[in-house]
Amino acid sequence: MVTLVVPENRNKKTSNMIKLPFIVVESKNPHKKTDPILFTGGGPGTSSIDWAYGATNGELIKDRDYIVLEQRGTRWSIPSLRIFELDSAIRESYRKNLPKDSMFYEGVKRYKKRLEARGIDLSGYNTDESVNDIEDLLTVLKIDSVNLFVISYSGGLMMAVLQKDPARVRSLVLDSPLPMFVPIDEDEPANFNEALNVLFSKVDKDSANMALYGNLKERFQQYFTSITGKVFYQSYLERGTKDSIRVQYTKNELLTAIENAMFDDDGRKNIPFMINEMIKGHHSIYVKEKLDNVFNKNPAPDGMRMSVYCADEANYHNEAIIHDLYNIYPYMAGYRINDVYKAVCDCWVVPPVSPQTKQAFYSMKPVWVGDGEMDPGCRPLYMDMIHHYMPNTQRFLFINKSHGVGGKDMDEMVKQFLDHPYQKIESTNKDMLAY
Repeated sequence: MVTLVVPENRNKKTSNMIKLPFIVVESKNPHKKTDPILFTGGGPGTSSIDWAYGATNGELIKDRDYIVLEQRGTRWSIPSLRIFELDSAIRESYRKNLPKDSMFYEGVKRYKKRLEARGIDLSGYNTDESVNDIEDLLTVLKIDSVNLFVISYSGGLMMAVLQKDPARVRSLVLDSPLPMFVPIDEDEPANFNEALNVLFSKVDKDSANMALYGNLKERFQQYFTSITGKVFYQSYLERGTKDSIRVQYTKNELLTAIENAMFDDDGRKNIPFMINEMIKGHHSIYVKEKLDNVFNKNPAPDGMRMSVYCADEANYHNEAIIHDLYNIYPYMAGYRINDVYKAVCDCWVVPPVSPQTKQAFYSMKPVWVGDGEMDPGCRPLYMDMIHHYMPNTQRFLFINKSHGVGGKDMDEMVKQFLDHPYQKIESTNKDMLAY
């Protein structure tokens, strides 16, 4: 593992320097191609380095070197923006039944204060700076032709790299991408609803027990609309303690359980049963899973995620649109799918990325893009939007898959694409629709 040293904030002459680890996984093919693959993780805030091991066993390393860059502020970078002030505040809110939102915002303020006390300039952690990091890496490695391979948030990041420096980008491979020009906070209630509608349609079509699962969509929406604003209670024994506590919860914890299952290709088959159980008032097992996560793990967003989402997204969002969506989808009223939104960013306070970075742009570069039909975060609609601006885009819809399609089937198609990026790829798999 090698380290790239870059300014924390390129807009300041006296900026600190930060260290970004990267790994070059070299192909053993003596006739390998000279255009490597560069990977960064999604999130924002996910570590990229952990993906390097998988690259050594994949299809793509057979023909090309594979470069993995740890984004600034993430797990193995120096500094990492991960501390646990916000996790502590969330636990305290459940333990003492304090207002969840108020405690969350208080935790965000503590988090920011701790990082700034370490001399960290949070205004340097955003997509604009990450674009420059990638540019610097390519320059250091003397790479003049690169294939950008990414997932989720990094789809928008690498599209921004293309926008700034198209000459060095040979192609893009985008798995479940979030384009920079998409207002994700404004979209997410509709995205979640669309993914659920796909699920409900499958239940109506395939269920062998319509007495149990009939009209599931209508019953789901009616129930969650009816419990908006209602407070429930559940006993919970925190690990290492002897006395149970009486914990408040609302429909938000239940919707979180459903949302998490929507992202899980294995767990999603249980959602119809989950919904029926919730409608019957059998919440306990799902609330316990949420509380186990709160008390035994550290699920709060990290500093990198908050900085990037605040700079890239919240600074450009219109809260009125989100409230309009709550009127359209009342069962989601008050439920925040993303854990970083405007009220959080009002506490975090970082400057926005460049307006140019947020704008859509046209390009003839070849793009391979895939997404799952069940993705509740980045809908397949985004593939169509990318194709509109990048006509040499080949789109693949993965049936019964969610966010992050990945896997051997994808790698085999991507290998074909990288070898002949302007040649149409035919899919013979009925669960991968090419268009």
